[in-house]
Amino acid sequence: MSLPGVYETTLKDGTPSYRASITHQKKHISLGSYPEEKTAHDAYLLAFSVLTDKSFKIHDYRQTMPLSFEKWVVLINLRDNGLYFATPVYLMKTYFIYYLEPETELKFDLEDLFYYASHKIMRRGGHLFVADYGMQVTLSSRYGIKNYAVPGKDFLFINGDSFDFRYENIKILNTYHGVSLIRRKGKTVYRARIHLKSYYLIGYYESAVEAAVAYNKAVDIIKKRLPDKNYEMNYIAELKASEYADLYDRISISDNIYRIL
Repeated sequence: MSLPGVYETTLKDGTPSYRASITHQKKHISLGSYPEEKTAHDAYLLAFSVLTDKSFKIHDYRQTMPLSFEKWVVLINLRDNGLYFATPVYLMKTYFIYYLEPETELKFDLEDLFYYASHKIMRRGGHLFVADYGMQVTLSSRYGIKNYAVPGKDFLFINGDSFDFRYENIKILNTYHGVSLIRRKGKTVYRARIHLKSYYLIGYYESAVEAAVAYNKAVDIIKKRLPDKNYEMNYIAELKASEYADLYDRISISDNIYRIL
Protein backbone atom coordinates (compact mmCIF):
# COMPACT_ATOMS: atom_id res chain seq x y z
CA MET A 1 0.00 0.00 0.00
CA SER A 2 1.40 3.40 -1.03
CA LEU A 3 2.03 6.13 1.48
CA PRO A 4 -0.49 9.04 1.54
CA GLY A 5 -0.11 11.42 -1.40
CA VAL A 6 2.00 8.96 -3.39
CA TYR A 7 1.13 7.03 -6.54
CA GLU A 8 3.46 4.29 -7.77
CA THR A 9 4.11 4.01 -11.49
CA THR A 10 6.91 2.87 -13.82
CA LEU A 11 9.05 4.60 -16.38
CA LYS A 12 9.25 3.39 -19.99
CA ASP A 13 12.25 1.22 -19.14
CA GLY A 14 10.37 -0.41 -16.27
CA THR A 15 12.09 1.52 -13.49
CA PRO A 16 9.76 2.24 -10.54
CA SER A 17 8.75 5.87 -10.08
CA TYR A 18 6.64 7.60 -7.46
CA ARG A 19 4.37 10.55 -8.15
CA ALA A 20 3.43 12.91 -5.36
CA SER A 21 0.27 15.00 -5.38
CA ILE A 22 -2.03 16.83 -3.01
CA THR A 23 -5.62 18.06 -3.13
CA HIS A 24 -6.41 21.49 -1.68
CA GLN A 25 -9.64 23.46 -2.05
CA LYS A 26 -10.86 20.78 -4.49
CA LYS A 27 -7.79 21.40 -6.66
CA HIS A 28 -5.60 18.38 -7.43
CA ILE A 29 -1.96 19.50 -7.60
CA SER A 30 0.87 17.39 -8.97
CA LEU A 31 4.03 17.84 -6.93
CA GLY A 32 6.45 15.88 -9.13
CA SER A 33 7.92 12.43 -9.72
CA TYR A 34 10.58 10.86 -7.51
CA PRO A 35 12.77 7.73 -7.67
CA GLU A 36 11.95 6.77 -4.07
CA GLU A 37 8.60 6.45 -2.32
CA LYS A 38 9.85 8.13 0.86
CA THR A 39 11.02 11.22 -1.04
CA ALA A 40 7.64 11.49 -2.77
CA HIS A 41 5.91 11.19 0.59
CA ASP A 42 8.21 13.86 2.07
CA ALA A 43 7.17 16.17 -0.79
CA TYR A 44 3.52 15.53 0.05
CA LEU A 45 4.08 16.19 3.77
CA LEU A 46 5.96 19.43 3.04
CA ALA A 47 3.25 20.58 0.65
CA PHE A 48 0.63 19.91 3.33
CA SER A 49 2.63 21.93 5.85
CA VAL A 50 3.02 24.86 3.45
CA LEU A 51 -0.70 24.93 2.69
CA THR A 52 -1.71 24.86 6.35
CA ASP A 53 1.03 26.87 8.06
CA LYS A 54 1.38 30.54 7.09
CA SER A 55 4.77 30.81 8.75
CA PHE A 56 6.29 29.34 5.57
CA LYS A 57 7.41 32.17 3.28
CA ILE A 58 8.69 32.13 -0.28
CA HIS A 59 12.23 33.03 0.74
CA ASP A 60 12.33 30.12 3.21
CA TYR A 61 12.87 27.78 0.26
CA ARG A 62 16.01 25.63 0.26
CA GLN A 63 17.42 23.55 -2.59
CA THR A 64 17.50 20.50 -0.30
CA MET A 65 13.72 20.46 -0.03
CA PRO A 66 11.82 17.70 -1.90
CA LEU A 67 9.67 20.29 -3.72
CA SER A 68 10.80 22.34 -6.69
CA PHE A 69 10.96 26.09 -6.15
CA GLU A 70 8.22 26.56 -8.75
CA LYS A 71 5.84 24.29 -6.80
CA TRP A 72 6.81 26.06 -3.58
CA VAL A 73 5.65 29.43 -4.99
CA VAL A 74 2.48 27.90 -6.48
CA LEU A 75 1.49 26.43 -3.12
CA ILE A 76 2.17 29.59 -1.11
CA ASN A 77 0.19 31.73 -3.55
CA LEU A 78 -2.71 29.27 -3.39
CA ARG A 79 -2.60 29.35 0.41
CA ASP A 80 -2.40 33.14 0.70
CA ASN A 81 -4.55 34.24 -2.24
CA GLY A 82 -6.84 31.28 -2.85
CA LEU A 83 -5.92 31.08 -6.54
CA TYR A 84 -4.03 28.32 -8.33
CA PHE A 85 -1.63 29.13 -11.16
CA ALA A 86 0.59 26.62 -12.91
CA THR A 87 3.46 29.13 -13.06
CA PRO A 88 5.37 30.57 -10.06
CA VAL A 89 3.19 33.66 -9.66
CA TYR A 90 2.52 35.40 -6.37
CA LEU A 91 -0.24 38.02 -6.22
CA MET A 92 0.28 41.35 -4.51
CA LYS A 93 -2.41 44.00 -4.03
CA THR A 94 -1.74 46.03 -7.20
CA TYR A 95 0.70 43.83 -9.14
CA PHE A 96 2.14 40.33 -9.18
CA ILE A 97 5.57 38.78 -8.91
CA TYR A 98 6.80 36.03 -11.20
CA TYR A 99 9.60 34.16 -9.42
CA LEU A 100 12.08 33.09 -12.07
CA GLU A 101 14.43 31.93 -9.32
CA PRO A 102 14.48 32.43 -5.53
CA GLU A 103 16.62 35.55 -5.98
CA THR A 104 15.01 36.79 -9.23
CA GLU A 105 11.63 38.52 -8.95
CA LEU A 106 9.92 39.85 -12.08
CA LYS A 107 7.16 42.39 -11.47
CA PHE A 108 4.14 42.82 -13.75
CA ASP A 109 0.83 44.68 -13.78
CA LEU A 110 -2.23 42.61 -12.85
CA GLU A 111 -3.43 43.17 -16.40
CA ASP A 112 -0.74 40.74 -17.59
CA LEU A 113 -1.69 38.03 -15.09
CA PHE A 114 -3.63 35.82 -17.50
CA TYR A 115 -0.75 35.78 -19.99
CA TYR A 116 2.00 34.85 -17.53
CA ALA A 117 -0.23 32.42 -15.65
CA SER A 118 -0.27 30.34 -18.84
CA HIS A 119 3.18 31.13 -20.30
CA LYS A 120 6.37 29.95 -18.62
CA ILE A 121 9.18 32.51 -18.58
CA MET A 122 12.64 31.18 -19.47
CA ARG A 123 16.08 32.71 -19.53
CA ARG A 124 18.85 31.98 -22.00
CA GLY A 125 21.97 33.97 -22.71
CA GLY A 126 20.75 36.83 -20.56
CA HIS A 127 17.45 37.11 -22.46
CA LEU A 128 14.03 36.49 -20.95
CA PHE A 129 11.46 34.93 -23.25
CA VAL A 130 8.30 32.83 -23.48
CA ALA A 131 7.25 30.21 -26.00
CA ASP A 132 4.23 31.56 -27.83
CA TYR A 133 2.66 29.73 -30.79
CA GLY A 134 5.89 27.82 -31.34
CA MET A 135 8.07 30.94 -31.35
CA GLN A 136 10.39 32.42 -28.76
CA VAL A 137 9.03 35.85 -27.84
CA THR A 138 11.26 38.08 -25.73
CA LEU A 139 9.65 39.80 -22.77
CA SER A 140 11.08 43.15 -23.82
CA SER A 141 9.40 42.97 -27.23
CA ARG A 142 6.00 42.66 -25.55
CA TYR A 143 6.59 46.11 -24.06
CA GLY A 144 7.73 47.87 -27.21
CA ILE A 145 11.47 47.38 -26.67
CA LYS A 146 13.21 46.28 -29.86
CA ASN A 147 15.77 43.47 -29.75
CA TYR A 148 18.57 45.83 -30.79
CA ALA A 149 17.49 48.65 -28.43
CA VAL A 150 20.18 50.13 -26.17
CA PRO A 151 19.29 50.69 -22.49
CA GLY A 152 19.45 54.35 -21.57
CA LYS A 153 19.38 55.41 -25.21
CA ASP A 154 16.32 53.71 -26.66
CA PHE A 155 14.49 52.84 -23.45
CA LEU A 156 14.86 52.85 -19.70
CA PHE A 157 13.38 51.35 -16.56
CA ILE A 158 12.39 54.41 -14.58
CA ASN A 159 13.13 52.97 -11.12
CA GLY A 160 16.34 51.33 -12.31
CA ASP A 161 14.98 47.78 -11.87
CA SER A 162 15.32 45.93 -15.19
CA PHE A 163 13.10 43.14 -13.82
CA ASP A 164 10.19 45.52 -13.20
CA PHE A 165 7.98 45.23 -16.30
CA ARG A 166 5.09 47.29 -14.98
CA TYR A 167 3.97 49.70 -17.68
CA GLU A 168 4.59 52.84 -15.64
CA ASN A 169 8.19 51.72 -15.14
CA ILE A 170 9.04 51.38 -18.85
CA LYS A 171 9.81 54.46 -20.89
CA ILE A 172 10.51 54.15 -24.61
CA LEU A 173 12.90 56.91 -25.60
CA ASN A 174 13.38 56.16 -29.27
CA THR A 175 10.57 54.57 -31.22
CA TYR A 176 8.79 55.08 -34.52
CA HIS A 177 7.36 58.49 -35.31
CA GLY A 178 3.74 58.77 -34.26
CA VAL A 179 3.69 55.38 -32.52
CA SER A 180 3.14 54.69 -28.83
CA LEU A 181 2.47 51.60 -26.73
CA ILE A 182 -0.76 51.87 -24.76
CA ARG A 183 -3.33 49.73 -22.98
CA ARG A 184 -6.78 49.63 -24.55
CA LYS A 185 -9.73 47.45 -23.56
CA GLY A 186 -7.48 45.22 -21.49
CA LYS A 187 -4.94 44.67 -24.27
CA THR A 188 -1.53 46.09 -25.11
CA VAL A 189 -1.71 47.80 -28.49
CA TYR A 190 0.27 50.25 -30.59
CA ARG A 191 -1.47 53.54 -31.32
CA ALA A 192 -0.56 55.54 -34.41
CA ARG A 193 -1.52 59.18 -34.61
CA ILE A 194 -0.34 62.31 -36.43
CA HIS A 195 -0.29 65.97 -35.48
CA LEU A 196 -1.87 68.66 -37.60
CA LYS A 197 -2.97 71.57 -35.38
CA SER A 198 -4.19 68.76 -33.11
CA TYR A 199 -3.67 65.01 -32.97
CA TYR A 200 -5.52 62.78 -35.44
CA LEU A 201 -5.89 59.11 -34.64
CA ILE A 202 -4.65 56.83 -37.42
CA GLY A 203 -5.53 53.55 -35.73
CA TYR A 204 -4.65 50.83 -33.22
CA TYR A 205 -2.38 47.94 -34.24
CA GLU A 206 -0.98 44.72 -32.81
CA SER A 207 2.65 45.52 -33.65
CA ALA A 208 4.84 48.62 -33.72
CA VAL A 209 5.76 47.86 -37.33
CA GLU A 210 2.12 47.91 -38.44
CA ALA A 211 1.58 51.19 -36.61
CA ALA A 212 4.72 52.68 -38.18
CA VAL A 213 3.59 51.70 -41.70
CA ALA A 214 0.13 53.13 -40.98
CA TYR A 215 1.78 56.40 -39.94
CA ASN A 216 3.74 56.52 -43.21
CA LYS A 217 0.57 55.86 -45.16
CA ALA A 218 -1.19 58.71 -43.34
CA VAL A 219 1.74 61.03 -44.13
CA ASP A 220 1.49 60.18 -47.84
CA ILE A 221 -2.25 60.90 -47.86
CA ILE A 222 -1.89 64.21 -46.03
CA LYS A 223 1.00 65.41 -48.24
CA LYS A 224 -1.11 64.86 -51.36
CA ARG A 225 -3.58 67.38 -49.97
CA LEU A 226 -1.11 69.57 -48.11
CA PRO A 227 2.22 69.31 -49.99
CA ASP A 228 3.89 71.97 -47.85
CA LYS A 229 3.66 69.79 -44.75
CA ASN A 230 6.96 68.23 -43.80
CA TYR A 231 6.75 64.97 -41.85
CA GLU A 232 9.65 62.62 -41.17
CA MET A 233 8.82 59.12 -42.38
CA ASN A 234 9.50 55.93 -40.45
CA TYR A 235 12.33 53.76 -41.70
CA ILE A 236 11.58 50.12 -40.94
CA ALA A 237 14.78 48.13 -41.29
CA GLU A 238 13.26 44.72 -40.59
CA LEU A 239 10.97 44.82 -43.64
CA LYS A 240 12.10 44.05 -47.17
CA ALA A 241 10.79 46.39 -49.87
CA SER A 242 8.23 43.84 -51.05
CA GLU A 243 7.07 43.17 -47.48
CA TYR A 244 6.72 46.87 -46.81
CA ALA A 245 4.69 47.39 -49.99
CA ASP A 246 2.39 44.48 -49.15
CA LEU A 247 1.79 45.71 -45.60
CA TYR A 248 1.31 49.28 -46.84
CA ASP A 249 -1.44 48.13 -49.20
CA ARG A 250 -3.16 45.99 -46.57
CA ILE A 251 -2.96 48.29 -43.57
CA SER A 252 -6.17 50.10 -42.63
CA ILE A 253 -6.23 53.64 -41.31
CA SER A 254 -8.96 55.87 -39.92
CA ASP A 255 -11.33 57.46 -42.44
CA ASN A 256 -10.66 60.78 -40.70
CA ILE A 257 -7.20 60.90 -42.27
CA TYR A 258 -8.76 60.92 -45.74
CA ARG A 259 -10.92 63.88 -44.74
CA ILE A 260 -8.05 66.14 -43.67
CA LEU A 261 -7.98 69.28 -45.85
